[in-house]
Amino acid sequence: EVVVERLAGYIESDECVSACGVDRDFVGISSDAFFSPEFAANLCSPACYQNCPNIVDLYFNLAAAEGVYLPALCEKQRSSPHRAMLELLSSSGGGAPGPIADDLAEAPAPAMF
Repeated sequence: EVVVERLAGYIESDECVSACGVDRDFVGISSDAFFSPEFAANLCSPACYQNCPNIVDLYFNLAAAEGVYLPALCEKQRSSPHRAMLELLSSSGGGAPGPIADDLAEAPAPAMF
């Protein structure tokens, strides 16, 4: 069990947990959640974004650490969910192209021991 001294005894409401798409049984937090369209839609939904400041603040700080401004992401999520995901991928470097097949063919074979 993890206890944060400032928030000891505080438990997020079931309504917020459900609205924001978070899970009480999950340990840890990762920016990978932003790459799930369902998670971004839940986090940016009015039910979460306007009513669950603790969860939103947590993910706001996580997004900022990744160079993403959460209010802008949520605005794009509401107006154009696909564009929001594409911009998130391009801003995080997640959309970088992989190796080209010709490059792989020219690479030396790994040594076998």
